Amino acid sequence: MSQTPVQSPPSRLRIAAFAPIGEEGRTELVESRLVQAISVGAFIEGERLPSETELSHLLGVAVVTVREALGALRHRGLIETRRGRNGGSFVRPSHGTVEEVNARALMEMPRVALADLGVHYEVISSACAEYACLRATPEELRIVERILRETRDLPAQLWRRRITEVQLELAALSQSVRLTNEHVRLQTEFTPFLALQDQDVEARLATHDALLAQITATQSGDVAAARTAVRESVRASARWLVRFRGELLETSQTGDLRATLGSRHTRGDSGGALSGEESA
Repeated sequence: MSQTPVQSPPSRLRIAAFAPIGEEGRTELVESRLVQAISVGAFIEGERLPSETELSHLLGVAVVTVREALGALRHRGLIETRRGRNGGSFVRPSHGTVEEVNARALMEMPRVALADLGVHYEVISSACAEYACLRATPEELRIVERILRETRDLPAQLWRRRITEVQLELAALSQSVRLTNEHVRLQTEFTPFLALQDQDVEARLATHDALLAQITATQSGDVAAARTAVRESVRASARWLVRFRGELLETSQTGDLRATLGSRHTRGDSGGALSGEESA
């Protein structure tokens, strides 16, 4: 693992990850929020997390609560802490661990609750898409489209981070603070599950194509087409997750979860770039 700290610029993804927790803050909640931040790619392997004091300020909890949460993350192998001038807590190269954490969370979520989360996400995303059609400028859309096209052939983990940023930018183009904030909150909750889908190359490319269709519809001011693109994409992902949850529950009774997740990598993209055939 490189000793040179990696630092990416601020992003909506990080703002979402560190929205204040407030009075309900607890160690488990801080830990969950940090796991989500790592899962969605707000922080990548080798990158340094904010300091304990910064996290305490951002999340609105005591420093001791942050310290306990970081200790739990170290125990789970998600971060490591270095001392010294360039020290701090760094994300470890632990994609397999993150994937297992997400898979267990999916298994523990009741099927009805998962379907309901999909409905909520669909409603808010569709509303954002409608108002973006009415309010986004051509230049803003050109920028988002360029980022999306450059993302298509990235490895799965980098692809997820960039796609989440594109989805948040499209929501922000609604120019509605309330809608955008609700979208950000749901995105933070839903994306760790969506990341499980990314090993399915066909599903990943379908998501990419749906976002491109949404941008094209937005550019032409076609509200119905934009809403349809969002609705069908979210519903397809929700169906995929419900089906995968069933497979995981069945596997948990007969085999090792980590081995099952690892076998998916051999069938699809194991984190490397897509092959020419797949990306065509």
